[in-house]
Amino acid sequence: MWKIADIEIENQIVIAPMAGVSNMAFRMIAKQFGAGLIYTEMISDKGICYDSIRTKDMTIIDKSEHPISMQLFGSDIDSMVKAAIFLDDHSDCDIIDINFGCPVRKIVTNGGGSELLKTPDKIYDIVSNVVNAVKKPVTVKIRIGWDLDSINCVKVAQLIEKAGASAIAVHGRTRSQMYTGKADWSYIKQVKDAVSIPVIGNGDVTSVEMFKQMLEETNCDAVMIGRGVLGDPWLIRQCNDYLNNQDSKEITVREKFDLALKHAASLIELKGEKIAMREMRGHAMWYIQGIPYSAKVKPLMIKVHSYNDLEVVLNKYMDALEKDDFRFIQQINS
Repeated sequence: MWKIADIEIENQIVIAPMAGVSNMAFRMIAKQFGAGLIYTEMISDKGICYDSIRTKDMTIIDKSEHPISMQLFGSDIDSMVKAAIFLDDHSDCDIIDINFGCPVRKIVTNGGGSELLKTPDKIYDIVSNVVNAVKKPVTVKIRIGWDLDSINCVKVAQLIEKAGASAIAVHGRTRSQMYTGKADWSYIKQVKDAVSIPVIGNGDVTSVEMFKQMLEETNCDAVMIGRGVLGDPWLIRQCNDYLNNQDSKEITVREKFDLALKHAASLIELKGEKIAMREMRGHAMWYIQGIPYSAKVKPLMIKVHSYNDLEVVLNKYMDALEKDDFRFIQQINS
């Protein structure tokens, strides 16, 4: 167990905020599989300030999700403070996180995310003003720098700590790398050595072995996993088994398909079938990744429009695997 301020967190497994993914349906699965801390997807400060119904709907959480961190992005001090106060007063989140790491062009060109790594003093101003305006713990997520010629994560982390943040998450890539190349964990260790607040390591953890290696190499307080759990929340359970010195059970194909259907049902309840199933196509392809003949089945997922469509494809896929007969693909495509 570890803490962010006075928030107790059961284990060192943290699930990253992922745009378009980290909604309540996904987060509840992550909690079910044993994540210690989960994050919401990024929430726009302007959306809250402009009273956007869609944005404010993103602040709704289920009682089973605690502890949970709600992540804000933006670059204007006044609107960030106003949005943080709204989360402090009207959201049941435990922690307010500020995103200074998102590399996506749309966010960066508006001055948010990792664009702010170019102006560390502004990061300090935003964090200190938010910390002073709210009662809940404030944390920050960053990358190691804008590019390889301007790596400044240690300086930024020290300013974030000075500003009063309660923890910091560090993704071991620069903004210019986006999600390519390899995360450099040595900078996570440098940040850990430079500050006294908890440090969460992030980047390239896709297996229990990488989870263990991240803890050992960086001495970080917790490990944030993002893309590694897409279609594979069992990785959360496996990391928990490692922390508890337990053997992990083998995952069956039927378990994967059943969870995919459960995920779809939760998404439908949250967003309605039309929107949910459009999102579920991507999740379904992640769930079948690595299963024999998945490359042939993936094109069928693009055609899924309803829960029943998904159920039909998965049931036929299961039957084909058991019989080693994949003629159903041609039958559906015809």
